Amino acid sequence: MRVVATDTPLADPAELATWLRVPADDPLLLATLRSASRRFRGAVRHEVNLVEGDEVVLDGNGRESLLLPVWPTVAVTAVLLDDEELVAGTDYSWSEAGILRRLGCQVWPARLRCLRVTYSHGWAEIPEDISDAVIEQARAAFRSDPGVKSKAVGGQSVTFETGVTGAWSDAVRRHQVQTGSDA
Repeated sequence: MRVVATDTPLADPAELATWLRVPADDPLLLATLRSASRRFRGAVRHEVNLVEGDEVVLDGNGRESLLLPVWPTVAVTAVLLDDEELVAGTDYSWSEAGILRRLGCQVWPARLRCLRVTYSHGWAEIPEDISDAVIEQARAAFRSDPGVKSKAVGGQSVTFETGVTGAWSDAVRRHQVQTGSDA
């Protein structure tokens, strides 16, 4: 699968700026937001933003349906089975949930790398659960020193929370790449 490298934040810098009480163009704010966005993309193993014309090679599973790796599916423009183009609505159908279904009482062959699918997937507008999780991580990163769990200055000490939040884990689980075994 092709992953488009981007530094586009998955959340609004102005919203993060409100939480942090700094200007939206603050270099540290922007760096932490880009970093949290890259971490989220890495965790879910896809771009998240809308990607058009992505081409993937898939294994057949011997079943009527298989899952495309990334959803939501916006369009399927080509499906080649052993380099032979199939016809949408006659040979296959697809859903926004990323299900690619063989029609006419057929099944996908149980062979490795027999399908080549060109499709568009992702979000034109990032879902709120993703933006919220990215903002939470950026807020934590903005206020902490990497690798520092506690810090004492004078008579005061501060302990920083490390790791990820429940919102982050839930969003990653919901939006991660699907595998052939998920069908």
